[in-house]
Amino acid sequence: QVQLVESGGGLVQAGDSLRLSCAASGLTFSRHTMGWFRQAPGKDREFVAAIRWGGGITDYADSVKGRFTISRDNSKNAVYLQMNTLKPEDTAVYYCAAAYMTPVTTRDYAYWGQGTQVTVSS
Repeated sequence: QVQLVESGGGLVQAGDSLRLSCAASGLTFSRHTMGWFRQAPGKDREFVAAIRWGGGITDYADSVKGRFTISRDNSKNAVYLQMNTLKPEDTAVYYCAAAYMTPVTTRDYAYWGQGTQVTVSS
């Protein structure tokens, strides 16, 4: 059974940093592209960042480029999201997701965590 468990969310002030972690089990982690998505109240879930199964290629939403960094540790079956210079508009539930090999669309992410709340106060 595949499990993705996020941690590291919390309440911070604008300009602060947070590091989210996602622990994966029950899948061949090194063969999965890992992504972070977020959903703010009243809004659709949106893509934040992804790191390819090979680890060398990353992708970011324009809204977080230069502020967020995604990384992975295949030896620990873990993926991370370092979030710097947080803004109130970053407030959302952040989800970790896994897609086998290279996903084309969000629908290719077959596995999802339960999410962790990030709240940024102004």
